[in-house]
Amino acid sequence: MKGNGKIKKSGDIKKAPLNSIRKEMQRTHLILIVVITILLSVGGAFININANTQAMDQNLLNTADLISRLYCFTKNLPQDEFRKYFNSVCKELPDVDVISIVNPQNFRLYHTNNYLIGTIYDGTNPNLESGEKDLHIVDETGPSGPQRRTYSAIYDDEGNYAGFIMTIILKTSIHSAMIKTVLLFVVVTIAAILIEIAISRTISHRLKQKLLGYEPETFSSMFTIRDNILESIHDGVLSVDADNKVQYVNAVAKKILSVDGNEKLAAINEAVFAEKFLGRILKKGESIFGVREKTDSGTELLIDCIPVQKGGRIDGAVAIIHDRTEYTKLMEDLAGTKYLVDSMRANNHDFTNKLHVILGLIQIGAYDKAVSYIENISIIQRETLSQVIRLVDNPSFAALLIGKIARASECNVKFILKEGLHFSSADIQIPSEALVTIVGNLIDNALDAMNRKQSLDSVGDSSSRELIFGAFTKPGELLITVKDRGCGIPEELRDKIFENGFSTKGTGRGVGLYHTKELVESLGGKISFESQTGLGTCFVVNFKQS
Repeated sequence: MKGNGKIKKSGDIKKAPLNSIRKEMQRTHLILIVVITILLSVGGAFININANTQAMDQNLLNTADLISRLYCFTKNLPQDEFRKYFNSVCKELPDVDVISIVNPQNFRLYHTNNYLIGTIYDGTNPNLESGEKDLHIVDETGPSGPQRRTYSAIYDDEGNYAGFIMTIILKTSIHSAMIKTVLLFVVVTIAAILIEIAISRTISHRLKQKLLGYEPETFSSMFTIRDNILESIHDGVLSVDADNKVQYVNAVAKKILSVDGNEKLAAINEAVFAEKFLGRILKKGESIFGVREKTDSGTELLIDCIPVQKGGRIDGAVAIIHDRTEYTKLMEDLAGTKYLVDSMRANNHDFTNKLHVILGLIQIGAYDKAVSYIENISIIQRETLSQVIRLVDNPSFAALLIGKIARASECNVKFILKEGLHFSSADIQIPSEALVTIVGNLIDNALDAMNRKQSLDSVGDSSSRELIFGAFTKPGELLITVKDRGCGIPEELRDKIFENGFSTKGTGRGVGLYHTKELVESLGGKISFESQTGLGTCFVVNFKQS
């Protein structure tokens, strides 16, 4: 009996330290996680609030600059139209609480609160008339209470001081945004701590299992988690064993393989798929990525096939099935964003160059020439904008052309709109994103071709650097032409020009024309080109819809 008692006591002594260590690890883990989470949340909240404050200030400055520009174009409107116009502008600027335009005599020409229009402004008068600082931001107190305020000087056509513009964000709005940010971080912190506590307990439980042995429920839990993960992803997953028998197919894969609840059809489709794509993986043991396939229903797929190995032996294989439509859409979105950024960069560069010219003229005292230069720029820009907007009724398409015209100017290329150019969205149903991608790619290629020709020529002939663009619609038809006077496409390369990855510009290129052709053909169109070495190339895109 004493011996039994000693054995039992010895067992108790062994278990106690294990539990004590596990609990100590759990406590230490929890303390570290909670402290780190709180520190990260406090730091994140501080950074976020500071960033929001800077963003509000920048928004005030941008709004002031925008209103100054709009005022220059609308200052001669009748008072009622002037008021209605800026009321509509204010509605589009929800992040700014008050906008006020004041003339040199302190009369309010406009105020967000319309009843103050025509009244005398009796607040702080900024020192803008001297021209030392045309735009600055300060903290002030007005009729609506403490506020963050931006003053921006405005000038008449002769460059004389003509008053100022105030853009205001109330401190109550700023404090409200800060409170929301802090509350968000508090909620996230609490949620993170709760999640971390739950995770800590789970880890502790797993540790206990590893020390004292697994239970059958553990394996069931592991399979449940695996199934939940595989069923929640957006790609299809199909796995087979070493004999190429299907072991698992998730819901997305079943949908892609057009099972439709028919078990017999499901077994046939899955077996055929496994034999076609995974059979060779089991034999060779090598992964294959990016296999393209088209289903009977017309869905285009990208398939990755990966062997499952254990101890150097192939135990099975897994196929991951991607719907290529989603990837194509993502590529279109990225391409559209790229062209927008390029257009903005070109406009910014062009604008900076013009500012340098104006600054130089002012510094040498050629004020009349500076005024004349500014007037000529304004006329040219107005004519370009007016022409494109008049001929192209699709805003995205028009914006792309305006940006590319600026880009061509930056590259010292004359961008010519072909006579008779006309685009009407009512004539043809082409998505704006696709139109922007197709035209943007072709224009970029044309500019690249002329840049390459200039770099190859010992003497550049700027008179021959022309890009001629045309777009013509009539009911059910669209014709797009992009002609350049670049180096042309050599005869031996013309059959490869639309191949994926083929490029004469170096590695990592050769996607643009391939993607353009794919996109054109997916919309039922045709793309072709004519080229003469040393003279240039003309691409033609044609759409016909019944």
